[in-house]
Amino acid sequence: MTNVVSVDFKPRATSLDERVRRLAETFARHRRVGEDVLWLKENAEFLNVLETGGQSFDASALSVYDGVYDRIAERMAYFPQYYRFFIALALDLEALTGGGDVGLSLVEFAQANDLVAAELSDLQRAEARRLMLRRGVDPVRDPGLDDRLRAFASRPATFALPNKKAAYELTHIVFYLSEYGRRAPDLPAEARLSLEHAGTLAAIEMNADLLSEICVALRFAGWDVPAPWEAWLADYTADSAVLTRDGSPVPDGYHQFLVTQWHAGLAGAAPFACTVDEGPVDFFVPQPQIHALRELSRALMEDPARTGDWQVMRRRLAGRVGPAALSHLDAVADAAPQFDAFFEHFARVVPLSGARHGLSSGFGA
Repeated sequence: MTNVVSVDFKPRATSLDERVRRLAETFARHRRVGEDVLWLKENAEFLNVLETGGQSFDASALSVYDGVYDRIAERMAYFPQYYRFFIALALDLEALTGGGDVGLSLVEFAQANDLVAAELSDLQRAEARRLMLRRGVDPVRDPGLDDRLRAFASRPATFALPNKKAAYELTHIVFYLSEYGRRAPDLPAEARLSLEHAGTLAAIEMNADLLSEICVALRFAGWDVPAPWEAWLADYTADSAVLTRDGSPVPDGYHQFLVTQWHAGLAGAAPFACTVDEGPVDFFVPQPQIHALRELSRALMEDPARTGDWQVMRRRLAGRVGPAALSHLDAVADAAPQFDAFFEHFARVVPLSGARHGLSSGFGA
């Protein structure tokens, strides 16, 4: 009997240039069809990671976007509601490939048609301003915008409670005010504590996506990043992989992959240091095996005598929280810059007045 062994001899990507080229092909051609809004979002995120990540690679690695760049003005004129995506794509492509003037024409179109007037959020206005100022145009002209952003970022109690939307808005405030690390964002010390509280929550939850953004934001703001957070993210990144798509169901971890690789490059490691095959791929990222945030939140909610003193509550949690979750909480507490201050807010010991009348909440963590 003869055994026939099939061997896959597809060439591996061995250089950053080649890995970037293959990832660009994946995002531009193999994940979304027709350049819909999700295509715009994913490709804008990918190019932003490349443009702000500080890595050098050959411009030819992005040749898959040549046709996109050539027709981007026409697309934006028809889909002006997505102007921030289109402008971001054009400006990052020009920065990464060495020039072009389409980005300026998009900015001028957005300004002439007052597209920023359609934005309701200060954060979206800040993003539009950051993009358009890259070509010397301020579409907002609101002297109070930065003050409102800094005020939002300077309330640490907000970020000691689970609220991913607020936490991601916090990181993006730092990104925009610092021009992705290119200038000092002039943030007060309270904003640093806000980032640290949000990072502590992300560490408890083992949320590598959010923790990466928080570490990058701390770095862009000029503040120290807790070494244990970066060590955990390094292990997470090492355990991530880009897999050739074979039809098997794989959770789509593209965003976790992108931001953890972004963080890795900014932290001094080699970004995208993984095997990337040609053609369609899936992004595999580790999934949390411990749900410490859920266990901690439930134990606190069910304890009418809870206190904001972590040392006291740590003893009370024994037996109410599983051993794996409790061990993880101990590790997070040891690594967090100001865990006691975080926990004092997280414990929520001041009840709402309605609680005295038997009202209950069905909300989770």
